[in-house]
Amino acid sequence: MPDRVDRVPPARSSPESVDGVVHLPHSALTAYYPDGDAQARERFIRTAFDDTAGDYNRLERILGLGTGSWYRRQALLRAGLAPGMQVLDLGMGTGLVSHEILHVTNEPQRLIGVDPSPGMMAQAHLPPQVRCLVGRAEALPVPDASIDFLVMGYALRHIEDFSVACAEFRRVLKPGGRLLILEITKPGGRIATALLKLYMRGALPLLARFVSKAEGTPRLWRYYWDTIAACVAPAEVLATLRAAGLHDAGRYVELGIFSEYGARG
Repeated sequence: MPDRVDRVPPARSSPESVDGVVHLPHSALTAYYPDGDAQARERFIRTAFDDTAGDYNRLERILGLGTGSWYRRQALLRAGLAPGMQVLDLGMGTGLVSHEILHVTNEPQRLIGVDPSPGMMAQAHLPPQVRCLVGRAEALPVPDASIDFLVMGYALRHIEDFSVACAEFRRVLKPGGRLLILEITKPGGRIATALLKLYMRGALPLLARFVSKAEGTPRLWRYYWDTIAACVAPAEVLATLRAAGLHDAGRYVELGIFSEYGARG
């Protein structure tokens, strides 16, 4: 685990959690799908990412101001990624995290990518030795105790049941195996939150109208911010990791918004 780690107080239960354990990572966003309709939510998310996959990397580079690759690689190294590990990239999408994993390990035969969106994975352009599997966090298509390092990059907010996903993380990790969850979190202050919202929900969707090919790309980036704004607090994320039997759960933060949740199997 990194040296600078947030230690947070025990979580108080929110509408998205039961007894401090997170199930749905955020409240229903009824502008995109009906409240309480899990199938409609899953269909919306899969369709939104499938239809806009060709635009995703271009907009991500703009979102990260060109620093995304460097940051992802540093986060992987902070969490202990090293050659020789069997690695699972969950929510691999267009392969942005997977490419950084390979920069560190240079072992494509030891990398498995899992994502519910075939359209996104088709844009990954990874070496053929990488196994790319369609699947969900709640039912990972890999054997028990088979993974040394599991990373999930910016997908926590799109999971249907985070508690079930954490149980799956515990199942597939080897004893002592490492978990890293990368996520964007609302900053602490109101001014910083307002500025980030202006950038992500205002400027990025507007820019997407000019640089994207898919009609739904501006809407996807508005949705992206709305999930960040509605996401459960970091304390609840950590409580859910611990409740699943994962050890040494902690949170490291960069620039006040980039959260790196870490734990061990």
